[in-house]
Amino acid sequence: MAAQQVNAEEIKRYLSELNEELRSMDVKGEICLYGGAVMALAYKARPDTDDVDAIFEPVRYIRKAARLVAQKHGLPVGWLNNAIEIFLANHERRILLDLSHLKVYVPPPDYLLAMKVLSARAETMDQNDLRILIGKLDLKNADEVFAIVKGYYPHKEIKPETRILIEELVSKRDNS
Repeated sequence: MAAQQVNAEEIKRYLSELNEELRSMDVKGEICLYGGAVMALAYKARPDTDDVDAIFEPVRYIRKAARLVAQKHGLPVGWLNNAIEIFLANHERRILLDLSHLKVYVPPPDYLLAMKVLSARAETMDQNDLRILIGKLDLKNADEVFAIVKGYYPHKEIKPETRILIEELVSKRDNS
């Protein structure tokens, strides 16, 4: 979602409108949210996000409904995107919203943490997201974080700079 921030309330409203569009098509759909949208909606960890990463079914109908919502609000066509799909591993999902024609899910915090560790970028909200997830999971040391990542992504390597960041975040947590 290029350069257009959306907050948690806007995301909820857009998902509700997506539900209405699906209702008008007589189609039921499912979406699982990831990244900044989850941090804003489920954990209230940030005021907004610049993208709504998700996987969804049925793809054709949800894309059509998302285009209609985008037109109504002047959003980029890809405001709801499934580019994250290639990075996903098997995980549980928890229901966030249960609307008449749309169920919205989120991953559990340990899975979100694993994804954030592998995708962490400097100068972004990722550092704060990691701090919040580490606290939510009450992790005491970096090895606990790394074990969660390995549990979901056994063949992925954590970047050295991310390892250092995790160690710093955990040590700051110990000192507070």
